Amino acid sequence: QVQLVESGGGLVQAGGSLRLSCVISARSFSGFPMGWFRQAPGKEREFVSAITWSADLTYYADSVKGRFTISRDNGKNTVYLQMNSLKSEDTAVYYCAVQLYNSGSLYQERNYDYWGQGTQVTVSS
Repeated sequence: QVQLVESGGGLVQAGGSLRLSCVISARSFSGFPMGWFRQAPGKEREFVSAITWSADLTYYADSVKGRFTISRDNGKNTVYLQMNSLKSEDTAVYYCAVQLYNSGSLYQERNYDYWGQGTQVTVSS
């Protein structure tokens, strides 16, 4: 059974920072790409960021490029999303996901196999 648990969400003022964490319970975590997505009220879930298993490649949505940083610690089975210079439009539920069996573009949610339950991020203006 693979489980992902996000944490680190909360309420922050615009311009502030938060760091999200996602712990994955899997026999071997280090071999799989991970991603972060978000869903704002009334909107579809959208890609935020992704990282390859060796962390040699990272990907970002244009809306967060330069403000968010994804990283991973394979020894701790954890992937992080450091979010700086937060804006009100970053308000959403943030989900982490892992690509265990699928392949394909890390930008597309259909290519991920397991998802966390989400953590709420609210940015007040």
